[in-house]
Amino acid sequence: QRLLYQYHMIILGVDPGIADTGWGLIKKEAGGKVSHIAHGSIKTPKTEGLSERLVALYSELNKIIDKYQPQAVAVEELFFSKNVKTALTVGQARGVILLALKQKHIPLIEFKPSQVKQAVAAYGQAGKTQVQKMVKLLLNLKDIPQPDDAADALALAIALSAIKNYG
Repeated sequence: QRLLYQYHMIILGVDPGIADTGWGLIKKEAGGKVSHIAHGSIKTPKTEGLSERLVALYSELNKIIDKYQPQAVAVEELFFSKNVKTALTVGQARGVILLALKQKHIPLIEFKPSQVKQAVAAYGQAGKTQVQKMVKLLLNLKDIPQPDDAADALALAIALSAIKNYG
């Protein structure tokens, strides 16, 4: 999968969740340099039912896509969870995210957490704090991005930017 771009490419990273979906945007220059554009999280109200929360997630993600027009997206794969209920709801959130991306015809790559850690911190078993510090360093930010889900989303975008011949 090769994307052609002349000067730069905007990459969106998405860390799925039902209560909190992290997102982060970076710009990859033609020479490979990456820089921060924006980050945040989509929070859905716990007082709402699951279907309403999924609609809110879908709507907010579409607003981000329409505003920033990313050319590629990195999404975290669903990892094994001991809590089956949590895994199922995160899986449903992932489904809504993938649907939104496919409807906008944006190429996406899914990453395992260990692949992101390897790409960002050069160690597949790196801790969360280590990855967050590397995101701050690689994007030349003053502080570690908050909330944690947004930092994870930026790490996903960085992982995608690191794939050779992509972009």
